[in-house]
Amino acid sequence: MKKTTMLGLLALCFIFAFAASACAAPYDQVLQRWTKSRKYIDPEGGNIEIKATYYSTEYVEALILKEAQKNLWTQHETDAYKANLLGSLKLNELIPIHVEFINNGPTMYLGPFDIMAKLRIGNKLYKAAEYDKRLNFKFQGPKDGLIYFPRFDEKTGKNLLKGQRQARFEILASVSPVTNGKDTIFVWDIANDNPETLYAGAAGNKLETDRLLKRLEKLHKDKAEEESKINAINNEISTIQQRIDQLMK
Repeated sequence: MKKTTMLGLLALCFIFAFAASACAAPYDQVLQRWTKSRKYIDPEGGNIEIKATYYSTEYVEALILKEAQKNLWTQHETDAYKANLLGSLKLNELIPIHVEFINNGPTMYLGPFDIMAKLRIGNKLYKAAEYDKRLNFKFQGPKDGLIYFPRFDEKTGKNLLKGQRQARFEILASVSPVTNGKDTIFVWDIANDNPETLYAGAAGNKLETDRLLKRLEKLHKDKAEEESKINAINNEISTIQQRIDQLMK
């Protein structure tokens, strides 16, 4: 009887474990697909692991779904989280990549990090537009941060990813001697990625409203400055005209 009971309990545990795994799979598999990792092992015993996450539309949607289900959020709370996330990622302007180092080897010196990491799109390399300055400081153990690359051509305004199949994130070998002179390269298939779809709905409307309010505030400020200049010019014109009138009497 005890043996039967034990087997029954084991079977139930297996079923619950499988069910939990199945429930987590839809978004966890997506999150894992967009996070890539490389590990280097020093023959003398040290090692370094480098992870990189590309914030694709699919990844962001899966992340929002996971957080919403984990925290039992309402739709309003989910929209607020989505708006804050999109605001920090700046997906409508830049290409964000999260990079993480787990350094169990010699001290690493990454600064300035924008010359250590590049994004290759097609046959062109692009330098970071922004990045987390914490990545500049020397460290051992873990270190992570966001690095942003331009999404649009500075001169033409063209979307750099349009028509492209892959994005390659390249980190120079000089970040650590443990890499044994090898650059670290992460490649993602971005052919079907379309971040514009993330900006539909309440979260997108909130971001658009915030952006327009900031723009309106700037325009009011610019208008006040220009009106101040015009008033100063009019005062000077009036002063000069009064003096001319005096001289001509």
